[in-house]
Amino acid sequence: MSSLLLMPPLALAAAAFAMRLFPPARGSWRLRLPEIAALAALAVAALAAIQLAVAGPSTSPLFGAASIGLSVRSDIVSVAMTLTVAFVGWAVLRFSRVALDGEARQPAFMGWMAATIACVLLLVGAGNIVQLVLGWVATGFTLHQLLLFYPERPRARRAARKKALSGIVASAALLGAGGILVAGYGTSDIAAINAAAQAGEGPSLLWLAALLIAIAAIFKSALVPTHGWLTEVMEAPTPVSALLHAGVVNAGGFVLIRFADVLVAAPGVLAMLALVGGFSALIGAAVALTQPAVKTSLAWSTCAQMGFMVLQCGLALFPLALLHIVAHSLYKAHAFLASGGAVNEVSATRRPGPVAVPGLASVARAFGLALALYLLVGLGFGILSKPPQTVALGAILIFGVVYLIAQGLADQAPRALAWRTVGLSVLATIAYFALQQGASWAAAGTLPAPPSPDGLIWATIALALASFAVAAVAQTTFPLWAGHPVAAGLRVHLMNGLYINAILERLSGRWTSHTGATQ
Repeated sequence: MSSLLLMPPLALAAAAFAMRLFPPARGSWRLRLPEIAALAALAVAALAAIQLAVAGPSTSPLFGAASIGLSVRSDIVSVAMTLTVAFVGWAVLRFSRVALDGEARQPAFMGWMAATIACVLLLVGAGNIVQLVLGWVATGFTLHQLLLFYPERPRARRAARKKALSGIVASAALLGAGGILVAGYGTSDIAAINAAAQAGEGPSLLWLAALLIAIAAIFKSALVPTHGWLTEVMEAPTPVSALLHAGVVNAGGFVLIRFADVLVAAPGVLAMLALVGGFSALIGAAVALTQPAVKTSLAWSTCAQMGFMVLQCGLALFPLALLHIVAHSLYKAHAFLASGGAVNEVSATRRPGPVAVPGLASVARAFGLALALYLLVGLGFGILSKPPQTVALGAILIFGVVYLIAQGLADQAPRALAWRTVGLSVLATIAYFALQQGASWAAAGTLPAPPSPDGLIWATIALALASFAVAAVAQTTFPLWAGHPVAAGLRVHLMNGLYINAILERLSGRWTSHTGATQ
C-alpha cells in the first residue's frame, strides 16, 4: 500500500502507449482509454487519501539502487496534487474526446495528453529527487509535443521554442539544486532532506540549492518576465491550455512547497520569491484586464495567479500556497474549457444601465470598512496569535474586496447593493481565515510554519502591502481618471504587455517578429 501512488502514472502511461501503438478509428470505444485511466488514477488517489488519514505520511521503499529509482512520498502535498491532477486530467481528456472528434490526429493528441498527465503524476508523487527531476523534464518534453500539434503554424512553433528555452533553464536549475542536496545530505530521499534541513543540518551551499529551486519555479510557472510562452500557446487546441493547470504551469509552486524546509533555511531566497511573485501578480492582473481575447486574458490571469502563489511561498505560507494551487487548477481549467460558451453568454447579456461611480470619499470609507471588517472577523479567529505573514496576506486579499464595497457605498448606489457588498465582504473574510486554519491543520507536521520575520521579511511584507494597496486604490478610482489621456496611453501599453515579451525577444536575438513569421 505504501507504493499506491505509483499506479496512477503507470495507468496513464499505458493508455498513452495504446494510443500511440494502436491508434483507434474515429468513434472507437478505445478513444475512451485515456479518460478511463484518469478515472482509475482518481480512484487510486482517493484510496491514498484514506490511507494517509489512517496511517499518516510515509515514503515507500526505493525501487532501484544508489539513490536512483522510483519511490512514493504519501503526504498531504502529494495526495492533494494527485487528486487535483487526476481529476482535471480526466475532465480535459473527456472534453478532448468530444471537441477533437473528426481531427485526423486525435489519437496522437489523446496519447500525448495522457503521457503529460502521467509525467505530472510521476512528479507530484515522487519520494526522491531523481524521480522528481525525471518527471519534471519528461513533463516538458510531452508538453512540447502538444504545443506543436499544429506544426505548420509559425506562432505555435515560436511558442514551443520559447517554452523549450524556459524549460531548459528550469530543468538545469532544478538539476543543479538536486545535485547539491543529494551530495550534501548523502541521500535522494526528499522527506529525509527536509527533516535534516528543518533540524538545521545541511551543506554550506544549501542557500544555493534554495536559490536554484526558486529559479526553476520562476521559469516553470511563467512568472513575469519569463511568461512569454504562456501568453502565446493559444495556437494549440484549447484543452492544452486547460491541461497546463493540471500540475504543469503550477509545477514550480509544487516544487517550492515540496522543498519548503530547504527554502525556510534561506530567508533571502524567500524574500526574493515574495518580491518576484508580487511583481508578477500585479503586472499580470493589470494586463489581463486590458486583453480583448478571452484566452489571452485567461493566460495573463494565470501569470498573476502563479505570481500570487509564489508570493505566498515567499512569505512561507506553504499550506495556503498548496490550497491556492488546487483551487486555481480547478477554476482556471474550467474557465478555458468553457471559454467558447462564455463568449456567447456575454454577447447575449443585456447591457446594464448607468453604473454608480464611487467618489474619493466613498473609496476612503470602503477602505476603512474593509479593514474594520477584517479586524473584527480576524479577532474571532484569533488574529493576534497568527504569524505576521498570515495577517499581511489576509490584508492583501481584503484590498481585493475594497472595489466591491466601494460600489455599494457610491452615492447613487441603492441601499440593497450596499448591504449586499458588505455581506459578501464579510463572507470573503470568514472564508479566508477558515481556509487558512483548515489548510494549516491539514499540513501540520508536513509543511513548516512561517518563521518569525526578520528585518528583511518585514521590509518585504511592508512593500507588498503598500504595492497592493496602491493597486486597489487605482482600480477603485479608475472611473474617476479613465478619461484622462494618460489612462488611454497606459491602456495601450498594458494591452501590449508593457512590451516585456517583445524586449526579451529582441535581446535573445532568436525570436524577432521577422524570424517568427518565416520559420
